Amino acid sequence: MIELQPPLIPNPKSLLLAMAQQRTVADVLSLVVDEIASSQAVGLARIWLIRPGSGCESCPMRSECPDQTNCLHLAASAGTSIVGPSEPLHRIDGAFRRFPLGVRKVGRIAATGIPLEVQNIAGEPDWVACPDWVQEEGIRGFGGQPLVHRGKTLGVLGVFSRTTIGDTCLEWLRMISDHVALAIANTQAWEQIETLRERLELENDYLQQEVRGESFGEMVGRSAALQTVSQQISLVAPTDSTVLVMGESGTGKELVAREIHARSTRHQRPLIKVNCAAIPRELYESEFFGHSKGSFTGALRDRIGRFELADGGTLFLDEIGEIPLDLQSKLLRVLQEGELERVGEEKTRKVDVRIIAATNRDLRAESEAGAFRLDLYYRLSVFPIELPPLRKRTEDIVLLADHILQSLARRFGKQPPRLTQANVAELERYDWPGNIRELQHVLERAIISSPPGKLRLDIHRTRPSQDRASAPTSEEATPILTASQLRELEAANIRRALKASAGKVYGASGAATLLGIKPTTLSSRIKSLGIEPPSS
Repeated sequence: MIELQPPLIPNPKSLLLAMAQQRTVADVLSLVVDEIASSQAVGLARIWLIRPGSGCESCPMRSECPDQTNCLHLAASAGTSIVGPSEPLHRIDGAFRRFPLGVRKVGRIAATGIPLEVQNIAGEPDWVACPDWVQEEGIRGFGGQPLVHRGKTLGVLGVFSRTTIGDTCLEWLRMISDHVALAIANTQAWEQIETLRERLELENDYLQQEVRGESFGEMVGRSAALQTVSQQISLVAPTDSTVLVMGESGTGKELVAREIHARSTRHQRPLIKVNCAAIPRELYESEFFGHSKGSFTGALRDRIGRFELADGGTLFLDEIGEIPLDLQSKLLRVLQEGELERVGEEKTRKVDVRIIAATNRDLRAESEAGAFRLDLYYRLSVFPIELPPLRKRTEDIVLLADHILQSLARRFGKQPPRLTQANVAELERYDWPGNIRELQHVLERAIISSPPGKLRLDIHRTRPSQDRASAPTSEEATPILTASQLRELEAANIRRALKASAGKVYGASGAATLLGIKPTTLSSRIKSLGIEPPSS
């Protein structure tokens, strides 16, 4: 006589209704195993889902796995132990967290799509993996159902019962399994829609920020140095090769990245910019690779990273030299394999991203000195482009100035002022240590403060050409410094600035202002150089 009570599922109709209201796969799975495990007749309820193989090196069933491309991943678990009531049966990282397809009872259910329904376990069947556990926990029945949606097996629902499973309970279990498969398919579709919506919102926000930014400053000029750069862009743009753009601050590295992207086959996908110096150290992985909900304090929802946002397009890594050394290996792996995992996730995601990096530092020297990964440098510098400073393209200054003035006049709703011979002479006489960015700021200040039709320049000569010309120029006068010596000089200079600003980094009287760099850049360098704050 088959025992029919207590039921495996206390209230199956309520469970079916509740499943239809869930919006994530994780919520569906947790609801199902928790509801089934709440029955006194159930010792353990688990759901495995078919996913790409991962963590194979540490998998206890690796030796039994015929194919490591896909396997069953334990996704939800719930139950109550009568031997050890405090035993954490909800954990999904135990010995049976993976099952190869076609191996053991759960793997065979997934591979064949045929349920395994054992109403009463007699003796010790061969497929019982832990007979001691079955005996200690009083397990008498097993219901294993494939989760099938439109002919495709998504996973397996397994229920270990402490009572003989009746026919009615099996019928409900089959119906629950069908609805679980449907709910999984629906919530996966919902999650995909939400991911696409979030991606579109991020792209829209990013593009709006770009539109609000400065739109002037396109590559303008006729100097031989600029023509060389243009030829290099024409050669590399149609390829997918990684490009390293080098040059002083303000020389237009971002403009080169935009031009490469615009001339590439990826131009219909976004160009995503990341300022590596502006990212707090603890958020690098989340910013680059994304994170899952609850992976750390403040992670209130899933978030895609910049690599996924740039999928199919181009990722511009500005100030690449500011990435901490210990995080460079993770970036290298994504560049080499085209794969990443979000923070808090095991799922491996494929990305197709072209990388353009930019720096104003000598990465080769830093690599040889051990301050930057040499293998990452080689990976980034497949096609290097070096931008000349503005002082080496004096013949372009007038063309650039006229172009910038025209853009500024449109922006401010003014008549564009005419450059006089005196203006031209003054612009060409200056050394422009801040390069094109400084030229833009000088002209913007001039067009705001000048009367209509005239242009009064106010150039602060922080490093005039005549002073540079009068300085000693012989090679013997200036010794060659190693990369480590340069880093020590930079550290000493930052310490002096911190001391002069009483330890302040931000603000008008902060060390960043004294050094003429961004506060976020200074904070990053303080960390990378291991500088301690000055004692008060």
